[in-house]
Amino acid sequence: MAWMRTVAARLKSDYTNSKDIVYNNFSWSNPTVEQKEKIEQTVQEILDARELYPDSSLADLYDEIAIPSELRKAHQQNDRAVMQTYEFSIKETTEESCVAELMKLYQQLTVKCNC
Repeated sequence: MAWMRTVAARLKSDYTNSKDIVYNNFSWSNPTVEQKEKIEQTVQEILDARELYPDSSLADLYDEIAIPSELRKAHQQNDRAVMQTYEFSIKETTEESCVAELMKLYQQLTVKCNC
């Protein structure tokens, strides 16, 4: 989300999420097999937490105030698993420092491919 908030365009207060601007320019990490397995596990925990609320929409589930605790916890575990693949400090990384490091990775990738 931090990357999207930085690079995506906006229409009024809404983000314009685009594969060409947001996702194709994202610097993916290179996780180990163990890290991939951990991420897969945490993604499944997110899906399992969502299934506990079959009558709720995604808007209901992701309301910042009313998000179910098990869903919030599952996302926090997923965030930790992904951050570990980048070797980001979970306690010390802010949104700003995370985007700064992702931008450095993006610059390294674009220099390599002369894009």
